[in-house]
Amino acid sequence: QLRRVHEAAGGHFPPLGLHVSRRHVFEHSYQQLHSRSADELRGRLSVRFAGEEGIDAGGVTREWFLVLSRELFNPDYALFKPSAENGQTFQPRENSYINPDHLLYFKFAGLVVGKALYDSCLLDAHFTRSFYKHMLGKPITFDDMEAVDPTYYRSLKWLLANDIDNDPYVEFTFSVEKERFGQTITCDLIPGGRDIKVTNANKAQYVAAVTEYHMTTDIHKQINAFIEGLRVLIPHDLVKIFNENELELLMCGLPEIDVDELCTNTEYNGYTASSQQVRWFWDVVREMDAQERARLIQFVTGTSKIPLEGFGALRGMNGPQRFQIHRVHGGSERLPSAHTCFNQLDIPEYTSREQLRERLLLACREGHDGFGFG
Repeated sequence: QLRRVHEAAGGHFPPLGLHVSRRHVFEHSYQQLHSRSADELRGRLSVRFAGEEGIDAGGVTREWFLVLSRELFNPDYALFKPSAENGQTFQPRENSYINPDHLLYFKFAGLVVGKALYDSCLLDAHFTRSFYKHMLGKPITFDDMEAVDPTYYRSLKWLLANDIDNDPYVEFTFSVEKERFGQTITCDLIPGGRDIKVTNANKAQYVAAVTEYHMTTDIHKQINAFIEGLRVLIPHDLVKIFNENELELLMCGLPEIDVDELCTNTEYNGYTASSQQVRWFWDVVREMDAQERARLIQFVTGTSKIPLEGFGALRGMNGPQRFQIHRVHGGSERLPSAHTCFNQLDIPEYTSREQLRERLLLACREGHDGFGFG
C-alpha cells in the first residue's frame, strides 16, 4: 500500500536536491528539509556530499539515509538514549530539553523515518518496542518496560509477586522523583499521588501508572513531535496494520544472518551442542527464510540489529552476552520462550524435529510480547 501511494505520486513532484557534508549531515539536512511542504518532500531525493564526485542514481540517497539515521543517536544532540537492555535500541531521552531545539529535531527525526518509508529506503535506526508501538498508535504494556530498563522491570515484578503491606523496607507512594535542572522534583502518578501509599490492594494500579509514566508521560512531548514529523508523509492508516516487529523490519530491512557464525557464538545450558534438540534447532534455522531468521533474532535479542562485529559482540543487560539456548522442563507442549535481557532462548525437550520447528516458528511469529505457555 505504501508502494502504491509512492507510485501514484511519482512524476508529479519535482526532484528534491540536497547538498550536505558528511561531518555536518544532521545540521545541513535539517536546514534544507525541515520547512519543506509535504508536496515538496514527495519529490525524488538527489543527494550530493560536499567534496565528493558521486552522481546520485539512488545509491548516494540510500547512503545518506543510513548516515543520517545513525547521526540521530549522536549524544551531542541529546535526543535519544540507548536502552539499558542491550545498548542497541533507542528511545527518547526524558531530559532532551537540554537541547533548546529538541522538539524541532524530534519532528525532523520523524520526518526522516517517514521519508525513508515513503521512498522504500532503509535506515540504521533501531528503537525500543514501546517506541515502535507509539509510532503505530498501539497501547504499551508493563512487559515493554523490560526492554527499556530490565533492572527496574524486575523490581516491579518483585513488587507484584510479594506481600508489601508487612514489609517495613517497602514504603513509597504514587509518585516519582526526578532531577530537573539540578533540582529534585516530585511528580504525581495520579492526582494527589504523593500522599497515597502503595499497598497490596493498589500495587497493580501503581505498576501500570509508573510504567506508563516512564514510557509515555515523561516523554510525551518528544513522542508527539516525532509522530507529527512521521505523519507528514505516512498516514496512520497505512502503518497501523503492522506490529512493532514488522515495522522495524520495514524500516531497517532484513539482516544478513550467518547461521554458522551464530552457531559458533552460542552457549548452552542444560543442553550441549550435540543434544538432539540442539541439532534439530540448527537444522530448522538453516531451513528458515530471511524473514523467519530475522524474527528469531528479534524474538531472542529484542531487535533485528546485529552488531557490526558479529554475533560474538552481542550484549545483554550486564555487558557482553552471547546467544544462549537453555533446556527447560515442563512438557513438550510448551512453546519456546525468550529472555531478551540475556539473549536467551528456552527450548523444551521436544520429541521430534517437526514439533520443534512448528513451535519455534509459532513463538517467533506470534510471540513478540513473550511466550511461556503452551
